[in-house]
Amino acid sequence: MSRICLTLPTNRPCAEAITALGEEAVYAAERFGAEVCLLVLDSCEPPEYERHAAAVRELPGHPGVTAYHLDETAQRDFLKRVVDRTGAPGPGRLLDLMLPDALSYGACTNRAFLLAAALGCESVHRRDSDSRYQTGPDGRPVFPVHHELAAIGRRAADAAPAVTETALDPAHPDRPVAMVGASFIGELSVDIGEIRALDPDTYREVVGLWAPAHWSAEQRRELADDSFAGAGTEPFTEDHSLLTVVDPMRVDMCNIAFHGVQEHIPLLPATDTIGSDYFLIHVVHKAGLPGVLHNRHIVNHYTGERRTDAGFPAYQTRFTKFLLSMLHLHPVYDRMTAAGPGLLDERHRPRPELVAAFARESAAVDRAENVRRLDVLDAAYRRLGGRYATFADRLAPRRALLLDAARRDIEDFALLTDVWRSLIEAARHTTVAPAR
Repeated sequence: MSRICLTLPTNRPCAEAITALGEEAVYAAERFGAEVCLLVLDSCEPPEYERHAAAVRELPGHPGVTAYHLDETAQRDFLKRVVDRTGAPGPGRLLDLMLPDALSYGACTNRAFLLAAALGCESVHRRDSDSRYQTGPDGRPVFPVHHELAAIGRRAADAAPAVTETALDPAHPDRPVAMVGASFIGELSVDIGEIRALDPDTYREVVGLWAPAHWSAEQRRELADDSFAGAGTEPFTEDHSLLTVVDPMRVDMCNIAFHGVQEHIPLLPATDTIGSDYFLIHVVHKAGLPGVLHNRHIVNHYTGERRTDAGFPAYQTRFTKFLLSMLHLHPVYDRMTAAGPGLLDERHRPRPELVAAFARESAAVDRAENVRRLDVLDAAYRRLGGRYATFADRLAPRRALLLDAARRDIEDFALLTDVWRSLIEAARHTTVAPAR
């Protein structure tokens, strides 16, 4: 029997998502005989936390499912015990990277990885609080864990009979399936649809900013048209799965499972930056590790907070920082592509020392390209007018701070990667109390 971690990090009201996660956990236990650790990492304020706690308590009991619901105080206590156990220098700094004061998509998932190790889980299956499951033709929820548990962690040769198609180099039958994922249907994964509605050309220009600097205008337009749209809008009708080296553009972190790789490489702990949790998808791809791409897509929806007077500039700042992060991430991706299978050791495990070195090298790249990104973004938002122009006014005096933050974020990632294996090992010896 495998033990898995089915996790939902949240900082927003999502009692219904917790209830649905409980249903998926029961499905995993009954259909696959898995021992499921259902983990809710909750950064909400006390009133909403209590509503979530009630939702966890109301989950139907099942012998194969154990629920864990940790607020930030409990998470900090766990992390402090883990960090102290490593004896690593600068424990306060490490704790800040794992549980920063600001929002961090990468850090919250890193915490899930450490807690999964503490719980003895073989794989981590992540969902998001602003998404929900599709319903199949039979009226039942379409749970991604169905495809995840059919293949995750198995040798590629052994997983092949469990998928619809195989498009994988037959020379690597012993490599494990490191990732199983799908995407989403519904609204764009990044809340910039209004820009596309206001001015499609400006939308393509802005979204194209996350491309490498040397790409042509046509490549940037194609990237913009393919970005953040997930699997479109077609609803689920029947299962399909493909054993392959998965294209990072085809999967989303609201619908993903990892085996092994998350214990060797962390995600970027960058704050207020969308996309900071996608790095492992690129590691799996660049190293040529097998994955499964399936079609049990999640339904994405937006929460109203993003469009309030306070939420709009906060979200646009996260999008801006995402664009700036590419200056440092693209060189890392290029170095990983060049390394190819050399990213892995003899046991097909990622080599963190290489990734950390690539990250440190990228911290030194010239920031001129990021200055250009900010120039283009400023002009584009002023053309859009209204609250976009107001945001451009707020962004202008922060340019130097944002440029510095982009460099510091990749340096922090290198630091965390250096100690990640020791944190995972320490977590294995650190207790976690289940929800009551």
